[in-house]
Amino acid sequence: MKKTLSVILSLVMLFCVTGFSGCRGKNGSDSETEFNASALKEDYSQAGSAMSSKEINVYNWGEYISDGSEGTLDVVEEFEELTGIKVNYTTFDSNEDLYSKMKSGGISYDVIIPSDYMIERMIKEDMLQTIDLDKIPNYKYVSDDYKGLFFDPDNKYSVAYTGGMVGLIYNTTMVDETPTSWSIMWDKKYDGQILNFNNPRDAFGIAQYLLGYSVNSTDKIQWENAAEKLIEQKPLVQSYVMDEVFNKMEMGEAAIAPYYAGDYLAMYANNPDLAFVYPQEGTNIFVDAMCIPKSAKNKEAAELFINFMCDPEIALANANYLGYLCPITEVVNDDRYDYKGNEVLYPSEPVETEFFHNLDQDTLDLLSSLWEKVKLA
Repeated sequence: MKKTLSVILSLVMLFCVTGFSGCRGKNGSDSETEFNASALKEDYSQAGSAMSSKEINVYNWGEYISDGSEGTLDVVEEFEELTGIKVNYTTFDSNEDLYSKMKSGGISYDVIIPSDYMIERMIKEDMLQTIDLDKIPNYKYVSDDYKGLFFDPDNKYSVAYTGGMVGLIYNTTMVDETPTSWSIMWDKKYDGQILNFNNPRDAFGIAQYLLGYSVNSTDKIQWENAAEKLIEQKPLVQSYVMDEVFNKMEMGEAAIAPYYAGDYLAMYANNPDLAFVYPQEGTNIFVDAMCIPKSAKNKEAAELFINFMCDPEIALANANYLGYLCPITEVVNDDRYDYKGNEVLYPSEPVETEFFHNLDQDTLDLLSSLWEKVKLA
């Protein structure tokens, strides 16, 4: 069921207590995160030398880790240097792409970072290994508010990485009004200047919010109505995007796009004509977490990587790059932490939110066929 911000205050307040992540390199903060590798070197070099495997495969969202650009810490490179373990790091565009790749069995990943509802699905389908939390001493820094969540109530399969909400980005030089509703994405005045998500849960979610439906509905008629709403919109859509949204919005090639709040901050840093709102009908709130697939070949090294990402020093550097919520309690108390109190991340006005949950197989099949219908319309 949908929840107002006041109802989910415990979750939103954890963002205030455990920290909404900001960014320096990606999001343009002026502060720099000083990093002292020597404090970590002994622990991680010893752990890395004890590993039988010297290589892991990590699969993450694009634009979703501090990468060394503009003076930020290259987290992957630092892990490699401290541990001697090579990281084969690749990216995906959507949870559905991740799932398809995992099902294909073409490559074995050791660490993946899906979203809540996809973790719920992967647990149900026996695609994930349990994580030995004794091998992740830095788990103690993860806020209790990020533990025991609906998708992994016993904390067996996941360790929180970050989270956030989806909102509407618009170019103030191209949009006449301050939007308050998802309905602006159906406004013919902006024909050819509208972007939409290129993944079914987020794209359908927007139509469902607008129609007043739950994004976790199992009502076939509601899903079909949402598909018709997207088909109605399609002639106005310039393109369906994921990471392509950055260039399009930063370069003023589109006027309106739904996307993740943290990524908006990155776009705004490069184009101050952009603005952001949470539409009144509601939006998605999410948590992404680190998991180890059943097919992983290097579980010990995977757990070391997860522990590394939860280290307060690494989490701070990552949070100051990303612009998403940070679950590590130590981060928000650090004077080097950026974007505390940012209105995009700490909305002072109530926001209607809903988590995506895993859907039953009949509904998943229906969603797949309806998404294909929308794309072919």
